[in-house]
Amino acid sequence: MADGCFVAGDWGTSHLRLFLCDADGAVLDSTTGPGVAQVKTGFPEVFESLLDTWEKSRGKLSAVLCGMVGSSIGWTAAPYVACPTIPGNIMDGCVSLRGGLVSVVPGIRCENRLRAADFIRGEETQVLGALAREPGLRHGRKLLCLPGTHTKWLLLEDGVIREFLSAPTGEVFGVLRDHSVMVRDDSRAEREIGAAAFEAGVKRCREFPGTQVLHLLFECRSRLLNGDMQAGDAAAFLSGLLIGSDVAGAVELFADTIADTTVHVVGAPQLTRLYASALLNHAHGAKCLDGGQASLAGLTRVHQFLTSRAEANAV
Repeated sequence: MADGCFVAGDWGTSHLRLFLCDADGAVLDSTTGPGVAQVKTGFPEVFESLLDTWEKSRGKLSAVLCGMVGSSIGWTAAPYVACPTIPGNIMDGCVSLRGGLVSVVPGIRCENRLRAADFIRGEETQVLGALAREPGLRHGRKLLCLPGTHTKWLLLEDGVIREFLSAPTGEVFGVLRDHSVMVRDDSRAEREIGAAAFEAGVKRCREFPGTQVLHLLFECRSRLLNGDMQAGDAAAFLSGLLIGSDVAGAVELFADTIADTTVHVVGAPQLTRLYASALLNHAHGAKCLDGGQASLAGLTRVHQFLTSRAEANAV
C-alpha cells in the first residue's frame, strides 16, 4: 500500500463495481462482478479474485464497500445508524473485515414524517460525497433527492442528516412497464424517455393535484387505445406520471421544512434530468449531481477518515 491506493466499491443486489483509486479518489482502474444476490462461492473468494491483479503489483489493498454487501444477505451485517446523525457517525460505524483491510459502510435508519420506519443502504455514501463536493449543503436546511429504484428524499440541517423518506418509484415503473398490460413493449429494450410524453405525464399530475396516481395510471393504455398517444410513448408517459406524483408528494410533505426552493438531485444523469424537469413544474429549481461521482467522493471521504483515525490511534 506504499502508493496510497485503495479500492472503492459499491456492492449492490444486482451488481458489484470496484474502483482502484489513488489517495485523493481519482480512479486508476475499475472492474465489475456479481451482485450480492448472485454470489455462490462466498464473498471473500469473489472479492479477492477481483482484486488479485491489482494486489499482485501493489500488495494488499485496503477497501471501502457500500451497499447490500452490508445487509443481512451480504458479506456481513453492518448495523444501521439512527437519524438524526452527523456524517462522522456513519464513517465511525464501519464494520471491518479481511483483517481490517475491508471496511463496510453502515446504512442509516429513521422514523420518517409519515411515522414509519425507513432505511437507506448504499445511498448514504452519495450523501457523504455530496456534502464533500458541495460545501453549501452544510449550512441551513437543504432537501436532497436521490432518485433510483427506491428514491430517497433526505433533509439536511447544518450538515446533519435529520430524516428521509423512501418511494419505490423506479421499482413500480419497472414492474408496470415489463409485467402489465398498461405499457406493451415486447422488446424489453431500454430506451431514452421521450421528453414530450414524459412532460405530459408530469403535467397530468399537476392538472389534478388532489387525485391519487392510481386514478391516472390506466391512461397509459387508454390514450393508446383512443389514438391520443403514439405507440412507444406509453413508457415515457408512465414515467412522467410516477415521477410527477413522487415529486408532488415530496414537495408537499417537506414544504414546511425547507426555505430554499432548490433541491439537490443526486443520481444517474438521465434520472436527475427527469426529476429536475418535474421539480420545475412545482416551482423548485434543481442542482444535479452525478450519483456515481458522489458515491466515489463519499467512499473516498470514508477511506480518508478511517486512515486518519488509524494513524491517530497508532501514535
